[in-house]
Amino acid sequence: MRLSVFSSQFTADAALVTALMSSLVISTQARTVASEADEASITNGTEECQVYGYQPVTDALDGFPTIWEPATIVSTDTDALNTWANISQFVPTNIQPQGTIFGVWNTTPLYDTATDPDCWWTKTECTTPKISGVPDDVATVPEPMTMGYGFDDGPNCSHNIFYDYLAEQNQKATMFFIGSNVLDWPYEAMRALDEGHEICAHTWSHHYMTGFTSEDAFAELYYSVKAIKLVLGVTVTCWRPPFGDVDDRIRAIAEALGLRTIIWQYDTFDWEQQSGNITAAQVDANYETFITRAQNGSFTDVGSIILTHELNNFTMQTAMDYYPQLKAAFKYMVPVGVALNKTQPYLETNYSLPTFEQYIGGTTTVNGSTATNSTSSSSSKSSSGASALSPISSALLVCVSGLLAALS
Repeated sequence: MRLSVFSSQFTADAALVTALMSSLVISTQARTVASEADEASITNGTEECQVYGYQPVTDALDGFPTIWEPATIVSTDTDALNTWANISQFVPTNIQPQGTIFGVWNTTPLYDTATDPDCWWTKTECTTPKISGVPDDVATVPEPMTMGYGFDDGPNCSHNIFYDYLAEQNQKATMFFIGSNVLDWPYEAMRALDEGHEICAHTWSHHYMTGFTSEDAFAELYYSVKAIKLVLGVTVTCWRPPFGDVDDRIRAIAEALGLRTIIWQYDTFDWEQQSGNITAAQVDANYETFITRAQNGSFTDVGSIILTHELNNFTMQTAMDYYPQLKAAFKYMVPVGVALNKTQPYLETNYSLPTFEQYIGGTTTVNGSTATNSTSSSSSKSSSGASALSPISSALLVCVSGLLAALS
């Protein structure tokens, strides 16, 4: 049985944002952090989540929306305004916002799920856009018996034990980072990149994207990319919509920013445990159902992606608890980009991911501008290298990358 996409309680968005922000009030006195390594050495969660200052972020805050507030274009940000002016011509005007950014759709006219004109994933799980120039969402991985391993909602301030565990297993993953979290916890974000994890965007404030106006949806993506660029020095080329809430209007904006949409097939619902909408036992059952499907051969032709989170101690501990079983059930567990043989994960050329064949051969980290970008062997079903730019993004990506490069 396929796991359902959402529970019946869509108002969990407010509880989730509260959980994401909860660690910010632990200390009113900013502490001093000398280096990324010093921050990574802390294993006491309370100490990890004491706020600290990072001067490059402090100096740049005026150029961002208010952290954790739904994004709008900063009035003085001429780069963002100009980029939006260029991108807006590619955004469908016949697709209107769906309900609210909190996932309340009872004021929205009844959506025609039979024809699904907008390819609205929330309603129909559509992953094949109905507008030209936008590639299909990534919902599976092409390699058989392979799990595209990743975590949403980071960087979490108390993730050191979890990241230590991943390092001990020599396991890399795709980390979908929220822009506000990146600015709150920059050294935690740095650790993810420096340890070889793939970084993708997860919007600025983690709300339902189809509820935004097109301009504000652009701001949610633009400033999440900008935050990651400021802190990590890389311009990401992938993103995941919070709650999977995406339609062709939002996809067009993302594609114009050079961002490939990554969804999932199965949801652990680990993110709902803290809000009380689901029990720990139900989360366990969701993991176990996924594992059983792998054991029963459901992924012998095409691999899969499951939704898990770097949200809190429960989600991270559960991920560690089930890692051995997942490792035994799947032949390979790799970052999504590795499964796609996307060896150039960022616009910058000084960082590369290994090919799928390299990764499964033991080379899990490849850095440097001279890193290989070779195709995989004939046994691999993945396409090699980064995908070609669509017509929407090809005219704009140079402009966008130039604007973001100014932050370097």
